[in-house]
Amino acid sequence: MPKKFKENFKVIANERQTSEFVVLTLKHPGQLPEMFPGQFAEVRADGAMEAYLRRPLSIHDVDYTNNTLKLLIQDVGPGTHQLSSLQKNDEVNLVYPLGKGYDLPDSDKVLLVGGGCGVAPLLFLGRYLKENGIKPRFLIGARSKSDLVELDAYNRLGEVFVTTEDGSMGTKGFVIHHPVMKTFDPDFEWLYTCGPEAMMKVLAKYSRERNVKCQVSLENTMACGIGACLCCITPTVEGHKCTCIDGPVFDANYLKW
Repeated sequence: MPKKFKENFKVIANERQTSEFVVLTLKHPGQLPEMFPGQFAEVRADGAMEAYLRRPLSIHDVDYTNNTLKLLIQDVGPGTHQLSSLQKNDEVNLVYPLGKGYDLPDSDKVLLVGGGCGVAPLLFLGRYLKENGIKPRFLIGARSKSDLVELDAYNRLGEVFVTTEDGSMGTKGFVIHHPVMKTFDPDFEWLYTCGPEAMMKVLAKYSRERNVKCQVSLENTMACGIGACLCCITPTVEGHKCTCIDGPVFDANYLKW
């Protein structure tokens, strides 16, 4: 089993992106271990009495040169509110890197699709692909223009397509309504996605119909992150599996969807 670490990081930046989302940049005290896109951290929300369990958060981005990592946090409850309120020089404890990440594709025809907070692992994935000679394309969906997070960062890595439910930016509707999906075949051979389960199920069906490889990152509740509590069980073609250790990234055809 890959080695896991329990370490304190120092907050060096807290950047509010929207009314709900913040990006925390955390400094490792030494040298960051190797991590892979799609893996996550269990983050302790010190000071939030109602949040006695750690919060599972996707690793949003990694900078090995400066030994920093980023977490995208949606401020929706006591635990995430405490984390989104951290200030420069505060410390936060992480257990990481956890879970199975995305596979490297055997083709450069890839599309990364994220909805809502599901965009979190796709920035790191896009950077990882680019470093391996693959220029990614992103399709990002949100409720409105004001809910879009870090578009400039994604644009620096590859072409970005956008949908918003209210039509305030990009194509109006959901990601499946974007014109790029209509010209999917033969433009894309791999699809990576994270976001609402309903969205990912549609994308998984879409990919099967076009013989496109599809990997999805599930957002199940993962209280422990090490397969002990069994609260993140998901049904697969090989029986029930723990999302936190057998995933969170799965081949879409492996899931009983």
